[in-house]
Amino acid sequence: MIICIINPNTTERMTDTIEVAAKKVATSTTRIIATNPKNGPESIEGYYDEVFCIPGIIEAVYTHKEADAYIIACFDDTGLEAVRTITSKPVLGIGDSSFHIASCLAGTFSVITTLEVSVPILKNNLLKRGFDRICVNVSSVDVPVLDLESGDDSVLFGIENEIAKSINEHKAEAIVLGCAGMAEFAEKLEQKFSIPVIEGVSAAVILAEGLVRMKKNTSKLGGYSYPRSKKYSGIYKPYTFK
Repeated sequence: MIICIINPNTTERMTDTIEVAAKKVATSTTRIIATNPKNGPESIEGYYDEVFCIPGIIEAVYTHKEADAYIIACFDDTGLEAVRTITSKPVLGIGDSSFHIASCLAGTFSVITTLEVSVPILKNNLLKRGFDRICVNVSSVDVPVLDLESGDDSVLFGIENEIAKSINEHKAEAIVLGCAGMAEFAEKLEQKFSIPVIEGVSAAVILAEGLVRMKKNTSKLGGYSYPRSKKYSGIYKPYTFK
């Protein structure tokens, strides 16, 4: 089994962190391919950045057609719906995957992300997927995505403060870490707070492996139908669907 994990930003060290997290939970028979676009923003922090990532994500899918499933490793689930239209293979977002896993383990959960600008995006995703009823809070630690790997103790301290607040004030029974760059903190935080702490990379890998073993494909009825053939011009010509 081959799972292609696409980090939609161009920061290779984050791709490396994602790959480590994925391989930690993948079975011995699963091959992980971790990749990122050459063009686009160095991090995804809001709606504007998302737009420039999607062509690179689509290109990665075309490049790695040998994969049995694809994972988009941005918690905003950037381009998830678009990518599901161009392949019949399972395509998972780490945000959506985290919400599903959290709902299996707890009656309520909170999401802790990096910057305030991401909060409305995640709230919209929770509403769209029907998880808004059990997600009791979405908060941020006011840390830029790339600073998560700085090694600064204040980053972990900020996440711990938000978890404590989620438990005490919002009665969260589980925590979802709302950024792929937070993956390395999950185990330590779970030990400290003794509740499930879910990071999206692991969640998505586990679900992807299960869907492949079940031999399930993405439905091609309705919104995830293959794109209609039409002419794309200029720099978008390579993305013409035939």
